[in-house]
Amino acid sequence: MANQQPLGPLGPDVAVTHILVVTDPARSRDFWIDVLGAELYREYGGTSVVLRFAGTWLLLVSAGGPTADKPTVVFQPPADADLVSHAMTLRVTDCQAAYEALRSRGAAFLTPPHDWGSEIRCFLRDPDGHLIEISQSKAS
Repeated sequence: MANQQPLGPLGPDVAVTHILVVTDPARSRDFWIDVLGAELYREYGGTSVVLRFAGTWLLLVSAGGPTADKPTVVFQPPADADLVSHAMTLRVTDCQAAYEALRSRGAAFLTPPHDWGSEIRCFLRDPDGHLIEISQSKAS
């Protein structure tokens, strides 16, 4: 029992779901499944898609206005893909191989992988402009 992690304030069974607001849930679903290899879990009425992706959950939702539990919050896709307030990093063992594999599936990258010394990384966007980093850590 001494090796157990202390219980955090959210309890023992916390799961993280990343929410991306998208203009077309079906188009985004196809990108995340066909290009990045996510697994479809469930769809809701054409307005949201739940995916299993890289050990976590990804929820793709269409834009929407305030609700009773978030009375001043509006969900909308990025207005300008070059102004980033959220990005996702996918850590891989071989950035160049991942780059080539994803390009063959239709991914369009901002640049080829760049070697920064301690890591190699490159970036792509989903259909709505959400930024995704592919990153490889290099041993020092």
